[in-house]
Amino acid sequence: MTRRLLALLLSFAVALAVLVGVQPFTPAPAIASAPAGESATATGPFRDGRGLQVLSAERVGVRQWRLVLATAELARPAHVVVLLPRGYQRTSRRYPVLHLLHGTSGGADDWVEDGKVGAATRELPLIVVMPDGGYDDNGGSWWTDWVDQGTALGAANWETFHIGQLVPWVDDNLRTLPGRRGRAIAGLSQGGFGAFSYAARHPDLFVSAASFSGAPDIARNPLARTAGSAVVGAIMTGLNGVQPFAAFGDPVADAIIWQGHNPADLVDNLAHTDLRLWTARGTPGELDEELPDPGAVAVEAITHLSTRFFADAADAAGVRYRLTDYVDGTHTWPYWTRSLREYLPGLMRVLAEKRTRPGQVGYRSIERVWEQWGWRVRSLRDAEHEWSALRGADRRGFTLVAGSEAVVTTPRWYQPGARYQVAYRGGEGPARVRVLPSGRLRLRVAGVQQPMRNSEVHVTLQRM
Repeated sequence: MTRRLLALLLSFAVALAVLVGVQPFTPAPAIASAPAGESATATGPFRDGRGLQVLSAERVGVRQWRLVLATAELARPAHVVVLLPRGYQRTSRRYPVLHLLHGTSGGADDWVEDGKVGAATRELPLIVVMPDGGYDDNGGSWWTDWVDQGTALGAANWETFHIGQLVPWVDDNLRTLPGRRGRAIAGLSQGGFGAFSYAARHPDLFVSAASFSGAPDIARNPLARTAGSAVVGAIMTGLNGVQPFAAFGDPVADAIIWQGHNPADLVDNLAHTDLRLWTARGTPGELDEELPDPGAVAVEAITHLSTRFFADAADAAGVRYRLTDYVDGTHTWPYWTRSLREYLPGLMRVLAEKRTRPGQVGYRSIERVWEQWGWRVRSLRDAEHEWSALRGADRRGFTLVAGSEAVVTTPRWYQPGARYQVAYRGGEGPARVRVLPSGRLRLRVAGVQQPMRNSEVHVTLQRM
């Protein structure tokens, strides 16, 4: 029995213990150690930048690079595997990128060693980037900057590493098609949650997202909320050796943090993203050559419910997606390998379309300051986390939904120095504004305060 399968069994067993009120066993924290092979070597085409230091770069065959990167955002170096398309070295062509995420107790090598990604992409003009999403193949990061940075594992700003550093660093070092139209993200199991969470929190970065036996709802549906807090807590405690809610905080007291990272709660942000999901009930299927392990059955049953709950949220919001429910199938590599192969043709068609930026966008976030689609919103509030949103945002105006005043800065759309008349419905702000030298407009907008409810301020812009 593989270590990864044992990890799945352990996480599920501890989750059951949490659900029935049994105190889970907490192993001794792992001693921090850097990955093997981190001494400086020739680093090929890869250079330091974006806060990342290239400790080593090993070329494996014609297409594959195995990298070790250091960053102040993580307590120790992380592995990243890069798979280049055939003929990359012989042309000046630029290529789209798929960021491909592993699951619980996995690592950067998983998709190469177990998922047959090399064979699946052999004939495709596609760069595949596969990063570590946890330390030492432990329970994993849950693809977020941890609320608790003081655990025995140390610094754990995984979203900042993956999104703020690795994504632009790849564009800096390889001949990519930079920008959203040439970038996708996908993952299995916990990585399926990560792919959809990253896509929902950063919709201007990814044109497509895929979840293979993922958990895209851990907080919206009441059953998903119960199971999600149990499973996340079990993995953090039983596999990572840290306190159960280090990643997102307490599920009750910090419920808004869970919601602010939960794809089902952020489904509106995905309205312009190509969404594809694969799932099964956990019952043995055609790819199970022998009686499956109980853990592979149970975990797939849980992720099946989570996937269905996400579909319910998307239906309610009118957000389009494609769901493949195998019905019979388990939480094992043969199914994830098949799902990846089924995803790739559709992904290549989407990438070939070179989709442009939507004419009108919206975005919802719990962060005090956020930037998406070129818009920037800074809420003038005391609370660290609170919902704010833009709706129907384009050159002519927007709707701000917030519980406090906010400073809204537009994209670089306007002629510097030009003056604009501003009209407000449901709030107030400056009646006239001048375009900044950067080509942006900046407005301080206040809504009519209502008890227990965010205000909606409709703002219209007209050049004077």
